[in-house]
Amino acid sequence: MAASLHHLTFFFPLLRPPSPKPGTELHGATSKPNPRAIMAFASGKDTQEVVLQPGERLYLGMDFGTSGARYALIDKQGTIHSEGKREYPFYMSGETIDWVQSWKTTIFSLLEDVPVHFRPLVASISIDGTSATTIIVDSNTGEPLWRPFLYNESCPDALPMVKSIAPVNHTVCSGSSTLCKLVSWWNTEDSKKESALLLHQADWLLWLLHGKLGVSDYNNALKVGYDPEVDSYPPWLLAQPYSHLLPSVTAPGTSIGCLKENIRTQFGFSEDCVVCTGTTDSIAAFLAARATQPGKAVTSLGSTLAIKLLSTRRIEDARFGVYSHRLDDKWLVGGASNTGGAVLRELFTDEQLDKLSEQINPMEASPLDYYPLTAAGERFPVADPNLAPRLHPRPESDVEYLHGILESIARIEAKAYSLLKDMGATEVEEVFTAGGGAKNDKWIKIRERVLGLPVSRAMQTEAAYGAALLALKGAQQSLN
Repeated sequence: MAASLHHLTFFFPLLRPPSPKPGTELHGATSKPNPRAIMAFASGKDTQEVVLQPGERLYLGMDFGTSGARYALIDKQGTIHSEGKREYPFYMSGETIDWVQSWKTTIFSLLEDVPVHFRPLVASISIDGTSATTIIVDSNTGEPLWRPFLYNESCPDALPMVKSIAPVNHTVCSGSSTLCKLVSWWNTEDSKKESALLLHQADWLLWLLHGKLGVSDYNNALKVGYDPEVDSYPPWLLAQPYSHLLPSVTAPGTSIGCLKENIRTQFGFSEDCVVCTGTTDSIAAFLAARATQPGKAVTSLGSTLAIKLLSTRRIEDARFGVYSHRLDDKWLVGGASNTGGAVLRELFTDEQLDKLSEQINPMEASPLDYYPLTAAGERFPVADPNLAPRLHPRPESDVEYLHGILESIARIEAKAYSLLKDMGATEVEEVFTAGGGAKNDKWIKIRERVLGLPVSRAMQTEAAYGAALLALKGAQQSLN
């Protein structure tokens, strides 16, 4: 049975919840697969045995976030059989980090981390990546022609030209949009323009697996100007001299082709394992959280803060960094702020965060008023490339300091949801939390007080799980 992205999202809440905790790798009971059945264990309060029957398949999702990558391996019921994570290794190119090499190394490390006895059972693979992370490659070889433009990188030099061709307040009218990055490259590079091709991070990683250049999905392509409502690039974009760089676009979770033979044989995947189009990291987290009704929202608290609200109305306004992704007949409305966990990691270790958080009274409001950023520039709920970080004054107490930062991030989140309501989106009724910040119970209680809404940890908090759901969708479609 083929399932649209909408149907997939609404179908999976009926499945039994995945048991493994984030970061846990689960392996079979034996190192070699039993020809009759494979035993796996789902860890939780009560460890339970999961039996894979003969012929049952698994679906692999990989999430490439800002600081590292994860994988999740699920069955058709949604149960996780294995998961793991990798931090990005740092390779240097001159004085800058070679992110392309780092991502490439990581994807093959994740494939190696999938337990050997599960690999022949994998029917499909999908990947999510950070939104608006852009790679310009050679259309013949797939090799990058330029360093990648990262998700939060702004190209204000291209903004006047983009604003001159796009509708007023369009999603691309932001310095960090994919289109601004493309135009900035186009205006800088004098050669190689005819053979160039634009890919998003997820597109390029998936290309490493399937070998077909120039394929993207309509979630990743939104910020380059793709119109998901009519399923095409708009005429004003196609009229530009760089339009030949734009990739073809299909729905997230669409089968592209089989896994490349050399990868299949190297890692021991099956001959019929297919690779499917992906999505962005925040949408994958939304899918994983199973927020299925209008008014339900997911806040992803990772290195940055990303918001997705299921709405009956589409909202677009680049002045505030607001945009909408299509989800069948509804819309995922929201945006991404540069505030978030990356600021916390610059100031505290994980151990400090745990110990200091324990001492916070989440029912008391902090008088400290910060705007936590790692560097100047904000995307949402205000779009200001020059907005300066505000992390002072710093009190003597680290507990008070952390409390002030957590509360300030919660205020930014509240401002974001209030903005979406004012712009006409469905009013938020409940917030699910995904990402690393979902593990901090005190922060959840602070946010619940500041937002004035029920806030809870999503049943599944990892975007890799949402990518695995897309892999399942693609496998279902390829059978029909």
